[in-house]
Amino acid sequence: MRFATYTANGKTHFGAITDEGAIALNNEFPDHNSLYEVVAAGAFDQLAAAVEGKSVTHTDFTYEMVMPDVRRILCVGVNFPDRNAEYKDGSAQPKYMSLFPRFASGFTGHDCPLIRPPENHTLDYEGEVAIVIGKAGRRISQDDAYDHIAALTLCNEGTIRDWVRHAKFNVTQGKNWDNSGAIGPWLVPFCDAAQLDDARIQTHVNGELRQDDTLNRMMFPIRREIEYISTFMTLRPGDIIVTGTPTGAGARFDPPKYLAPGDVVEVSVEGIGILRNSIEDELL
Repeated sequence: MRFATYTANGKTHFGAITDEGAIALNNEFPDHNSLYEVVAAGAFDQLAAAVEGKSVTHTDFTYEMVMPDVRRILCVGVNFPDRNAEYKDGSAQPKYMSLFPRFASGFTGHDCPLIRPPENHTLDYEGEVAIVIGKAGRRISQDDAYDHIAALTLCNEGTIRDWVRHAKFNVTQGKNWDNSGAIGPWLVPFCDAAQLDDARIQTHVNGELRQDDTLNRMMFPIRREIEYISTFMTLRPGDIIVTGTPTGAGARFDPPKYLAPGDVVEVSVEGIGILRNSIEDELL
């Protein structure tokens, strides 16, 4: 089952995605105005039941960022061993993970363009798996971590590279340009550890394979991410954790291969789907 946020006939809906089209579920959840509110209320499991007996309501629609009103998005940086080596600073694997926040305004939906701003043209891609928390918790153990995941999705954590270098200790500026990244196309319910433990993530740019790795090679596995993050903050239903990108981003080529208008980026994981975005320049 796949659940998405989409726009049809000028109205935003949330619902199930089938091979034939979308099934709007808004009317089944009158107390919740969005997919995020459903997840935050702990009602994500009820979505599947709500689909029973329903027919496709929309065949012509536009995907939105999967939860455009999400409150908290936390990203894990430099989380693959080869990615750490890309920095060429001689550093060993770090003891603790790098973390930074992103905001919903920085993301668009599947099949929508990522926007390259006029101020800087170092727009780069980062294919990642994102998890959606479904059960609140503080100081969650690694053994219990997966019990707190409701769903999985994909992220292209688009970054303006020059702007992550504007300050010594943060990357917030380069990570939060409007519509510079994407999350989607949909949420896939998390049912089995193999969905993450055996997952292989790939990123293609214009059909060329740029990133290709497996989540079991992460320096900080997802169980550890949940444990560590929940030590200092209570994780709440609807929170998104973007779990880390493999080596192969455009900035690491010589010369760099930054994204330009007309390029198409595809992030894929078997069992979750394909997140596809073109690139356009911002219209002023």
